[in-house]
Amino acid sequence: MTFAHGQHGAGTGAGAGELIAVVGAVIVAGGYVCAARRLRRRGDAWSPWRDVSFVAGAAGVVQAAVGPLPGGPFTAHMGRHLLLGMAAPLLLVLARPLTLALRALAPGTARRGLLALAHCRPVGWLVFPPLAALLDVGGLWVLYRTRLFAGMRHEPWLHGVVHAHVLAAGLLFAFAVCRLDPVRHRWGLGVRGATLLAAGAAHAVLAKTLYATPPPGTFFTPADLHTGSQLMYYGGDLVEVALAVVVAASWYRAAGRARARDQERRRRRSSADWAYRGCARPADSGFFGR
Repeated sequence: MTFAHGQHGAGTGAGAGELIAVVGAVIVAGGYVCAARRLRRRGDAWSPWRDVSFVAGAAGVVQAAVGPLPGGPFTAHMGRHLLLGMAAPLLLVLARPLTLALRALAPGTARRGLLALAHCRPVGWLVFPPLAALLDVGGLWVLYRTRLFAGMRHEPWLHGVVHAHVLAAGLLFAFAVCRLDPVRHRWGLGVRGATLLAAGAAHAVLAKTLYATPPPGTFFTPADLHTGSQLMYYGGDLVEVALAVVVAASWYRAAGRARARDQERRRRRSSADWAYRGCARPADSGFFGR
């Protein structure tokens, strides 16, 4: 897919790659909505907000592929970068697509295969947060601090590969940090939080370097370069704050469930202790039982 970015005045008309991206996003979003409806028809609970989140993420991919964005060439490119590599992946991951697929698939070969894939060792390492961050933010450093960005203008296949990587790496990073779907190894809060902070700092530093110096082999007006870099800096901060909120909320829910389980174990242990002593608990007899 070759996402139009308007660099150096290049045309922004939709080509075959953009149309493939649009059709793919629509098909995937339609499949998600149909699977969610299937769950609800059989009586399972599935929040409609997850449908909204997934459709919004797919719409972000479509907008990055063919939608017009304001600003000069570099500013428009950065808008697409934020949509494709940060905002859309977060929205897609918040919808828990893997969980939906596992619940919607009937017991059989397809479901067992998907579960085996989610729990296999290579996937477990791919969702190791530091590795996911390296593939995501590290790839951006390679893109903008080498001549790779300049080469995208002249090589449509390279343009497509780069944008496919941006989307895939963004999805992997959001998936690893949010930890909402079941995978082989679920890394703890400390690893995910530290990774998010480090990735956010690296992304901010890259934006600041672009404010001062354009990617090698390119030329943009100072106003366009500064506006695009500021969009990358502050837009990235907004998405990273949203990621931090998701991480904090998941930790809070997990801590609440652990506390409830601990209280239940204590209650059962206390009941067993009273039964072993051969007497009723004070609350079940005498004055307290009246």
